[in-house]
Amino acid sequence: MLRFITFFFLLFSISDYTSAQSSNFYTEAPHAIIMDVTTGEVLFEKDARVAMSPASMTKIMTAHMVFDALKDGVIEPDTKYLVSDEAWRRGGVSSGSSTMFLEAGSSVSVMDLLRGIIIQSGSDACITVAEGMAGSEEFFANRMTLKAKEMGLKTANFKNATGWPHPEHKISAYDLASLTKQSMLSYQDYFSIYSEGAFTWNGITQKNRNPLLGKFSGANGVKTGSTEDSGYGLVGSATIGENTRIIVVNGLASKSQRSSVSQKLMQAAFNQFKVYALYQKDDIVGQIDVYLGSKNTVSVMAESDINVGMYYGDRSSLKTKISYKDAVAPIIKGTHVADLIVSVPGRIDRIVPLLSAENINRDSLLGIAWSVLKNKIRGN
Repeated sequence: MLRFITFFFLLFSISDYTSAQSSNFYTEAPHAIIMDVTTGEVLFEKDARVAMSPASMTKIMTAHMVFDALKDGVIEPDTKYLVSDEAWRRGGVSSGSSTMFLEAGSSVSVMDLLRGIIIQSGSDACITVAEGMAGSEEFFANRMTLKAKEMGLKTANFKNATGWPHPEHKISAYDLASLTKQSMLSYQDYFSIYSEGAFTWNGITQKNRNPLLGKFSGANGVKTGSTEDSGYGLVGSATIGENTRIIVVNGLASKSQRSSVSQKLMQAAFNQFKVYALYQKDDIVGQIDVYLGSKNTVSVMAESDINVGMYYGDRSSLKTKISYKDAVAPIIKGTHVADLIVSVPGRIDRIVPLLSAENINRDSLLGIAWSVLKNKIRGN
């Protein structure tokens, strides 16, 4: 028999469990997410798990591939790659793409190419890196997808290194946020390039397109993107005090709307959202019934820290319930015997394993017979 024990946190009242309603927080962005970097908790999401066209936000993955190769010693910061006619043609001014203004036939260092990718959003720099590291952009894109899957980015499917429109080139806002978090934590030195305000190449200075830099105190990244298919999008990051937050928006109608919506969302990320600590690892969460045991119940504990990020205005609607099937003795301490289901408005219910906090021995034969008889009388 499936059983539930329901707890309402923050209000500390008990009532029947109901499914989560919509969040009281609103943003204009068709796709949006706020993620806390320290805990990895999602604070807010809106159609964030749906695969979408990322446009130039793709280049966060392209740069991450370079960061990886630098860390592994496959390439060095001063390694140079040849700019092919293909990179110059498809990534140059005539292509309609953002460009670093590379010259065909020239050789450019990895660090300069990274700044061209990150600050100038140069498609020519992306193609040059892809060809230099993998022989072709197609092979490099395949490697991007494989690496993304290794990182747990389930929706990622890359067909190029630039974000050029392709019907199968997709990734969700959630996976973009997760990619950014992992890149930020793994490659802090290289990631700092995202906060640089401008870069000059071939005598041409281009400013960083990120609308948060210089306008939001603490902003330190990340990348914009826009195509007719994707609309206007941004992956942004900022640090205030000990908190670092990542936002992703996409599908906006204009550059000005992207700027205003991004600034509002980042401001809200720090002022209107919080990570609540529900339980620490090994905290007792509750008790569940035990069948045929020397005790009728067993305490259950958190397998790991349980944190929940959410909008201040939704905190009274935070709900949890313990879900379990009849636990049959003997039970060994540390066994997975139940789940905690956490319900937050506007979000998919989260299921967290709960473990037995003690050993429960099998009851005596007489006790077992009595338990069986009682259950028969009750019709169980």
